[in-house]
Amino acid sequence: MKALLLGGAGFIGLHLAKRLLADGHEVTIVDDFSRGREDADLDAVRAHESVEVISGDLTSPATWASLPHGFDQIYLLAAVVGVRNVEKDPARVVRVNTLAALHLLDWAQEGDRIFFASTSEVYAGGVDAGIVPVPTAEDVPVMIADVTSPRFAYAISKLLGESAFIHGARAQGLKAVVGRFHNVYGDRMGADHVIPEMALRAQNGEEPFRVWGADQFRAFCHVDDAVEAMLRLMASDEAIGEIVHIGDDTAETNIADLAKLVLRIANVSPTLSLLDAPAGSVARRCPDLGKLRRLTGYEPSVPLEEGVRRTFEWYRESWRG
Repeated sequence: MKALLLGGAGFIGLHLAKRLLADGHEVTIVDDFSRGREDADLDAVRAHESVEVISGDLTSPATWASLPHGFDQIYLLAAVVGVRNVEKDPARVVRVNTLAALHLLDWAQEGDRIFFASTSEVYAGGVDAGIVPVPTAEDVPVMIADVTSPRFAYAISKLLGESAFIHGARAQGLKAVVGRFHNVYGDRMGADHVIPEMALRAQNGEEPFRVWGADQFRAFCHVDDAVEAMLRLMASDEAIGEIVHIGDDTAETNIADLAKLVLRIANVSPTLSLLDAPAGSVARRCPDLGKLRRLTGYEPSVPLEEGVRRTFEWYRESWRG
């Protein structure tokens, strides 16, 4: 099989590339390297005989004009993500994420099988308004509480992409599936997300150890499980045209308990300083994975403690932030 990974040098993208290569497939990675870090992991993938890496800006028509066709699977993972990036430059978030999606639709050919990466952030407004239950299924209402708020720029861009691929795929004869990721974590995801951020502060001996939103809950999904779910969805004809959650509903945890887990793995015992949650963050997030299970038979396989330990050890040994 030949797979095209758009944004394949980033967090989920490189893990997906490694899995596809391990399974014996050919991989073409396209990335502008604004997020995909040049590091040993990327170097190892780049050196594989079945990999081609292309440096390209997916918002530019010139990049698309130079790309060949003939891929069995296409994954659009490229996006501007992260709360800090979204709040700092929401216009860039909307522009980059939207153009990458629409250019892919213009470039794609009838019969192409495409995965579009979306996000659980599309539910944030509804959860805050009390109209979206948790655990959350795919058929609940999505809403943007305030289109002028920078916080919602990412969700807006992903909802536009979802709509474009659902309707565009039908019109163009494409085989598209939308995956809404829920709190995926693991090595090589940067330092702005809660698990690696906690791991790095624990390694640095922070005292007191700050915990924001200690009373909130999240269901964390290790990236290896997320990759497995993606591959299963792309192999399922029944998933075509569907929006499906990707996550781990068995690993919901309180943020204070998550901090204690990280500190136990780090073998340190600082005083905890419990602080208010970041502005705009939802109190609880957990997916209903019933649809994913029905379509693919997926079950998460990486327990939270094991996944956090793996992540902690990678950041201790390999992080060069």
